[in-house]
Amino acid sequence: MIDELREELRHRVSEPRRWAGSLRRLTFARAVQASNSIEGYNATLDDVVAAVDGDDVLDASAETASAVSGYRDAMTYVLQHAHDETAKVDEGLLKALHFMMIKHDLAKNPGRWRPGAIWVRREPEGAIVYEGPPSDEIPALIVEMIRELERSDAPVLFRAAVAHLNLVMIHPFSDGNGRMARALQTLVLAREQIVAPVFSSIEEYLGRNTQAYYDVLAQVGEGAWHPENDARPWVRFCLTAHYRQGRTHLRRVQEVEELWLASVALAERHRLPERAAAGLMDAAYGLRVRNARYRASVDFSSGEEISELTATRDLKAMVEAGLLTAVGERRGRFYVASDPLLQARQRIRAERPTKELADPFTRASEQLSLEI
Repeated sequence: MIDELREELRHRVSEPRRWAGSLRRLTFARAVQASNSIEGYNATLDDVVAAVDGDDVLDASAETASAVSGYRDAMTYVLQHAHDETAKVDEGLLKALHFMMIKHDLAKNPGRWRPGAIWVRREPEGAIVYEGPPSDEIPALIVEMIRELERSDAPVLFRAAVAHLNLVMIHPFSDGNGRMARALQTLVLAREQIVAPVFSSIEEYLGRNTQAYYDVLAQVGEGAWHPENDARPWVRFCLTAHYRQGRTHLRRVQEVEELWLASVALAERHRLPERAAAGLMDAAYGLRVRNARYRASVDFSSGEEISELTATRDLKAMVEAGLLTAVGERRGRFYVASDPLLQARQRIRAERPTKELADPFTRASEQLSLEI
């Protein structure tokens, strides 16, 4: 069932469509946002998209902005690494990714195995819920984890899930172990190239279901390093996440396509250049459109590079057309959606309501019973 979803998604996003670049950008931002939120670094989608674009964030704290930017750098490298067919997962790659994520806080030993014992505590009471293996065992455990990953002939969804589980249970770093495990899972999936790598991640699902994520790790780990334990509850959880995230991606593909067409129609009606649709769509999604963001959106959607002056003229024209509203002055100015855009987004979402998806294992069992 997951393979069917991924194949359908591959066909929908692989064709050259103007909206596909914006969809990939938002999907990447949501993954970065979700993985950091699990660790308590909460940023708005608007701020994460700004970080992805290399722009200044407006609302997040300095610490959160650093965490988001670090994870953006690591995940960008993961997606680039996935295109190298000769590249391997090794200790150097794991340490490099960790350094990218945590480099803003040298006290957390970025790029190094932890020097001593580590415990995971449950807030707010501070109870210890997990104790990692001794630090002197880390190098050998990492070598064995990589050996199992590279030699296994199991389907990629299983290999990726078990790599995530092993890394988070070894807990080799002083901080950032969860983010590293999720990044590793995305890397293993992305190397398959079944679908655009950014659509392989389940980090957004994990961010929406954080307690269930913690619960299944606690069930499998039982508070300490227990590699003899049954990993099937974890694998089942990950497969469910892939199925549900795949369904979410397909729904968004349809929504983004319709919203793009609506934005193009509004641009044509008000005699705006077609590239304005990229900025209109960002605004419709609730993002604050700044000059730099608009230029990035145009580049993502069409590969067209426009000047700061051209972007300023386009944005002014969209305000005069009643599609955007300007907020602030001069360098701090940004633009938000006006009623026509908001109404278009609301109409499209109402036509395709989000449904709570049934357990895919139950559905698969029912289908199997019918076939038998």
